[in-house]
Amino acid sequence: MLTREQNDLLHKVGPGSPMGELMRRYWHPVAAVGELDDEPVKAVRLMGEDLVLFKVGPNGANGDSIGGGVDGSSKDGGANGGVDGYGLLERHCPHRRADLSYGWTEEGGLRCSYHGWLFDAAGRCIAQPFEQTAHPDAAFKDKVQARAYRAQAKAGLIWAYIGPDPSPELWDWDRYYDRGYKQVVFSDVPCNWLQCQENSIDPVHFEWLHSNWSLRRKGDAGYSPTHTRLGFDEFEFGIRYLRVRSDTDEENELWTVGRVCLWPNALYTGHFEWRVPVDDENTLSVGWFIDPIPGDEPFEQERIPHWRSPALDERTGRWITSHIMNQDFTAWTGQGAVSDRWNEHLGESDRGVILLRKRLTEDLAIVEDGGDPKGVLRDAARNVKTPLPRIRAEIGQFAPTAHPPRFPFLAGQPPEVAAEYHGLWKAHGGALPGD
Repeated sequence: MLTREQNDLLHKVGPGSPMGELMRRYWHPVAAVGELDDEPVKAVRLMGEDLVLFKVGPNGANGDSIGGGVDGSSKDGGANGGVDGYGLLERHCPHRRADLSYGWTEEGGLRCSYHGWLFDAAGRCIAQPFEQTAHPDAAFKDKVQARAYRAQAKAGLIWAYIGPDPSPELWDWDRYYDRGYKQVVFSDVPCNWLQCQENSIDPVHFEWLHSNWSLRRKGDAGYSPTHTRLGFDEFEFGIRYLRVRSDTDEENELWTVGRVCLWPNALYTGHFEWRVPVDDENTLSVGWFIDPIPGDEPFEQERIPHWRSPALDERTGRWITSHIMNQDFTAWTGQGAVSDRWNEHLGESDRGVILLRKRLTEDLAIVEDGGDPKGVLRDAARNVKTPLPRIRAEIGQFAPTAHPPRFPFLAGQPPEVAAEYHGLWKAHGGALPGD
């Protein structure tokens, strides 16, 4: 168990906190590219900071972001100033603290709706309409600066970096480039990010929370295969967790390849789940999913759909438990807004959780000494379709199916998303149920 002081050290991510300083060394997904295509200004809260994200174009012009990256997203990294197609500023205008998320984009940047001050993606004030009329030679705008951070598109998501310069590489995982139907799903989870991420290194929970509980929900009194052996293998970008169950052996890829607790706050099992810290008591769950498309001819998705999955059942006020990640949400929030880890009794199945906490604690010391924590990548030459451990597509949830697989992860998939996928499945030679 942790002491209260150790618990505070690991879970708090606000400005100036040790874990906040550590987590600010990484890029975090905060929105979908499609969101900013539909509405170019979005309020964002990340690690206790209120921000505004907005879409700009090359050289600061409003509109088209730079194309050519994964799924048409920007592939240019680096400095602010519009080169990436997005700006990220403090939410409150430096003039009279109005909310910039109610502003609008135009050539050059983001215009405050209160008095019309205009800010570019680097936070420079580039226009003050009345001030420039009253005092055209004063250059008052040159003395005003909004706090600005980096924003970059990748894999249909917009990522934020709010840490110190220089920013690291935004990971270019090989999975992003695979052929398939991709979608992005957001959920608001009212608890701390760390208890969400600890789930990513806990193999045994799947046996009970997902398999056995799902059996009970169907009225089945049986039990799923039991875990008989666990292993944990740390690598550059995270920790693999390995399992042997009563229905497998050490030749099975659940043991030889395993799943990935991806550093610092994600799970990778062929799809990605990021647990993005909104503040100390709220998490944005960001899921990136890919489903098969029949055939082998080239397939490019023009737009990655995005949607929001509800966590609560409006009829009952209880957590939704019908889908895999909704079951996770129920377990995480059941620990309270912040888990009181000083009351835990950890066992053998918690070896991965202990390893995660130990590594985070070590990373805190590395950052305090001025070093890079685990998973930070600075070599651009290595950041090209970087591979992660992956179980073969021929087995498990990725095995070929006669019909489009159902979406098992989150409740509330919009009918139009399912219809688009089914239409593409049929267009590429696949059969639909009832055909």
